[in-house]
Amino acid sequence: MGVADLADYPWDAVAPYAARARVHPDGIVDLSIGSPVDPTPAVVADALRAATDAHAYPQTVGTPALRAAIARWYERRRRVVGLTPDHVLPTVGSKELVALLPLLLGLGPADTVVHPRAAYPTYEVGARLVGATPLASDDPAEWPEGTRLVWVNSPGNPDGRVLDVEALRAAVARARDLGAVLASDECYAELGWEAPWDAEPVPSVLDPRVSDGDIDGLLSVYSLSKQSNLAGYRAAFLAGDPSFVARLLTARKHLGLMLPLPVQAAMIAALEDDEHVAAQRETYRRRRDVLRPALQAAGFRIDASEAGLYLWATEGRDAWESLARLADLGILAGPGHFYGAHFPQHVRLSLTATDDRIAAAAQRLRAASPLSI
Repeated sequence: MGVADLADYPWDAVAPYAARARVHPDGIVDLSIGSPVDPTPAVVADALRAATDAHAYPQTVGTPALRAAIARWYERRRRVVGLTPDHVLPTVGSKELVALLPLLLGLGPADTVVHPRAAYPTYEVGARLVGATPLASDDPAEWPEGTRLVWVNSPGNPDGRVLDVEALRAAVARARDLGAVLASDECYAELGWEAPWDAEPVPSVLDPRVSDGDIDGLLSVYSLSKQSNLAGYRAAFLAGDPSFVARLLTARKHLGLMLPLPVQAAMIAALEDDEHVAAQRETYRRRRDVLRPALQAAGFRIDASEAGLYLWATEGRDAWESLARLADLGILAGPGHFYGAHFPQHVRLSLTATDDRIAAAAQRLRAASPLSI
């Protein structure tokens, strides 16, 4: 299978609902895509401007300063000790890594790629790109022989579910039994809302409580798009088993997957400044505290959503029906159909709208009776 054989891009199907929402007298509130709307922190933008003399090709491996900053960040923010520059690698955003990882690991038609039941679709896309079999499963006991790559996602997109230490340990144990690489997508880890994640860090797969200090076969994937409003910078990285990091580095050199030097400088600034992250987290918390009860008042049940950037909601109807009813209120959401076959009655609503647009959505929801939307 090649890129040309992939299905049409699913978000194109949302366009009619967006058009429907735009005719609302007060305009659309677009909660469908988790694209940051808040400014890039000044400390990051200043670092980018100071590094604009980037006349030479960057190294795929990243600068020593960036790799050291990533390792320090994992220790300070994720409780992961002992990482060196050889354990980390910058990536051009995290989506390209998710899509390309099966290819870069040499997977093929005989292999299975496991991903969560409620899943960002790119996990499946990456598997299908190499002819591998994607399997949606959250239960390690279901993972079959022939599994070569396991994706876990905590906090989850779209559902905001967090895997605690014991759940991650079970996933690691089964992946090792199968001889599979376990890759953990942890891009929303700074955005914990409900106990205990409102007070303690969401665990990483590289956390010694999970790995017992042995990170063989384990990879952690992270992005600065959400915590630092750097989606437009394409600033992400991975960390873990140095033998796999080295393999990925070699493949990425051949493919020319290099992160621009100014972006690397900006990443260092973002990784070393915790204040802007705390401020952005409070912004999202405030928006969540406005939107969540309004959805519930309008007849939606919120499932999971204990962390992350989204509310995973259902009113017990097909997601396309909910999408249409929300569109009539000028609110655009994402249908659960996009995140696998298991959640056809859920919609995903992002917290990435300005305070005034979140307030507008909440007002519209509260004004509508549960039976009318």
